Amino acid sequence: MNFFKTLIATMLGLFLAVGLLLIILVITISSSSQQPEPYIQSNSVLKIGISGTLPDRSVSSPLDEILDQGNKDKVSLLTLKENLTKAQSQDNIEGIWLEIDYVSEGWANLEEAHRLISAFRDSSDKFVYANTSDVGYNEKGYFLATAADSIFSAPETFFEFDGFYSQVMFYDGLFEKLGIEAEVTRHGKYKGAVEPFYRREMSDENEYQLSELLDQVHQTFIAAVSQKSGRTIEELDSLMNGQPHLTSQFAYDEQLVDSLLYTDQLETLIKERIGLAEDKSIKTVSNRRYANVSASAAGLSSSSASDRIAVIHANGPIMPEMNSSSPLNEQQLITGSFFEEQLENVRQDDDIKALVIRVNSPGGAGSTSDLIWRKIQTVKEEIPVIVSMGGVAASGGYYIAMAADSIVAEPTTITGSIGVFATKLNAKEFFNDKIGLTFDEVKTHEHADWLSQNRSLTPDEKQAFQRFVDQFYQAFISKVAGDRNMSVDRVDSLGQGRIWTGAAAQENGLVDLLGGMNKAIEVAAEKAELTDYKLDHFPKPKSFYELLMGSAETQAKALMNNGWSSLIPGNEMRHQLSLLKQRHALTLFPFDINIQ
Repeated sequence: MNFFKTLIATMLGLFLAVGLLLIILVITISSSSQQPEPYIQSNSVLKIGISGTLPDRSVSSPLDEILDQGNKDKVSLLTLKENLTKAQSQDNIEGIWLEIDYVSEGWANLEEAHRLISAFRDSSDKFVYANTSDVGYNEKGYFLATAADSIFSAPETFFEFDGFYSQVMFYDGLFEKLGIEAEVTRHGKYKGAVEPFYRREMSDENEYQLSELLDQVHQTFIAAVSQKSGRTIEELDSLMNGQPHLTSQFAYDEQLVDSLLYTDQLETLIKERIGLAEDKSIKTVSNRRYANVSASAAGLSSSSASDRIAVIHANGPIMPEMNSSSPLNEQQLITGSFFEEQLENVRQDDDIKALVIRVNSPGGAGSTSDLIWRKIQTVKEEIPVIVSMGGVAASGGYYIAMAADSIVAEPTTITGSIGVFATKLNAKEFFNDKIGLTFDEVKTHEHADWLSQNRSLTPDEKQAFQRFVDQFYQAFISKVAGDRNMSVDRVDSLGQGRIWTGAAAQENGLVDLLGGMNKAIEVAAEKAELTDYKLDHFPKPKSFYELLMGSAETQAKALMNNGWSSLIPGNEMRHQLSLLKQRHALTLFPFDINIQ
């Protein structure tokens, strides 16, 4: 009896402790999320810190306030656009201070951010100053800085101005040592997603298309630098080909940076610009704090329109249903159910007159891409659907995009890659000879085990594998031909797995217009004949109840993956190898392209 009494008392105490913790959590979250609208004093400066990534949008949840303290002022394209719009109208904001450190975002999003900052600069009499005080400028950060009136740097900071490269890791040598063979079937001579598994260097086709992509990035970068610095493109290319330099002094000597100033010196300069006395302090407002300022408080008239344009943000690989997404974080996979849920929300709202889908995806499972393509086709019968391509909308990402009425891409968007492959590992030698594992089996039919990883394919099975891939490729290019009003032969010539920049894709008809999200929204409004409308973004942030109901195990896994996976050596290889386990025709972008 004493044992049961102790057990019951322990369980009761545990339940009470958990309940008390939940109450404290609710109170903490409620108090932190209900922030009053800040009052912006006169002679204020909007200070926007940009470093690392610059996503389309940052979806914050109540738990983010507690668990993600270091990421509170994260800038997204959405908040950048909204804050610049308000700052342009609000008299108490005297100018913009961009504090830029090492930037790792893809070029398409950087182009849109550059366009937003440039538009503010050109349409306002308010200043835009860019500086870096610690980490310094790499080419991506410096590209953003060229949108400012003036560029500053602390005297001893880093400055990179040496061109661009992209490197691919190949695993064939490792596989040989381990006794593993990757049996690859593909349709498309440019379809390089599986080259790392059976080659030791890039094919001529992949080297060519990658060089084309780098050339577009270089053109975008060098044009912005030339316009800001007044140096010719030839002069700038000569500097980039010369002896490398990593100092801000070099940038200043070559007229790439306007002045070398420490932060306190820049503050003095800003005081002079806005007419503030030397003994007064600059009133800066952070990007996050300014996001809480309402449009009306900033002097903007609020729209009374009931009509809306929906924006669905589709990010990540396209995969079959997997119970791996976390209630703590943004959608990191594109699945059929994810799209069905978002599209159903759009269908149920009669005030939504058009849809923009922001696609950032390298592709993935062909069957899932096809299901999503069909879902978008059905919505297109009811309202206009426009796709805005982000940094990558290739292979399966292009598959779902082609269902739209119009496609808008940035010049540096990576798209196309219309091709298919399928893979299977043969690890028999590894199992038998390297680690001493052997297998025996019984089967009902000759080919029952043909997809197992401990034997190779027979000639008949290889032929079946190829036929499976070829049939999907034919379905892919046939649908592109129908959606883009081209002949199948023309699509085949543009396909074969070849990647295209957004600029090249617009020239060959795979993309309709060049521009960013704003351009796509303009096209959607025009097609829906809207002059006054509001935007409605999906997916919506999860409620506190949904967060609490999420699986604790899933949350823990997500926190571990997001927090530590980037630190694990070979994590990229682990991601690549996981592709070989997929029993799907894969419409996947050729390897991870990281332009540095």
